[in-house]
Amino acid sequence: MNGLYFLAPMLVTILASMLIVRAGATALLMTGMSYEKAKFQALSAFSGTGFTTREAERVVNHPMRRRIVSWLMILGNAGIVTVIVTASASFAQAKGFELGINAIVLIAGLAVLYFIGVWTNLAHRWEAFVRNWLLRNPNFDEDPTVDELLHLFEGYGVASLRVSDGSPLAGKAVDEARPLASHCVILGVERDGRWIPSPDMESAIWVGDKLVLYAKLDDLAHQFS
Repeated sequence: MNGLYFLAPMLVTILASMLIVRAGATALLMTGMSYEKAKFQALSAFSGTGFTTREAERVVNHPMRRRIVSWLMILGNAGIVTVIVTASASFAQAKGFELGINAIVLIAGLAVLYFIGVWTNLAHRWEAFVRNWLLRNPNFDEDPTVDELLHLFEGYGVASLRVSDGSPLAGKAVDEARPLASHCVILGVERDGRWIPSPDMESAIWVGDKLVLYAKLDDLAHQFS
């Protein structure tokens, strides 16, 4: 029965790993990532698998996310090694019928951990604790990047559009131009060297104006190509 002594630290390590991944996901969530992406990135970093180029760029380009993911990678490597060593020791020490007992105890322990993590309020309470602790930590920067705020990875962006003589926008008021440039927001107008920020809905668009727009770039290119 000596092998059973190695199962306890292994199950504790698995529980700690679950809590660490949850904490990492909460921290990433507070930097501006969506909940689902934060969970996936935390699990990917902890396990060392599953990174995609686009999602990795969001992490690498954000200093606080780099720190969070670095700690998850370090703790993940330590946790995986601990689980492998303790599991190997547990089953190496077992003989005969003890192998079956160890396997049953392991499966039962994993089922209990799954129940604790999924079907109880422990995970939510843990996430709330981590969130409150991070909010009190002066070293934690939760500001999202400009890319996240503008949803640049989803195809949105800021572009300029010169109003030519034959443009359907020429002579229109900003409010009248909105149906012609759907899903676009006019951030400002450059006119004769002057900058007009957030023009009024009644403001006219002149030939030669340079409109600075926030829009879905593919749609913008299709409408004014």
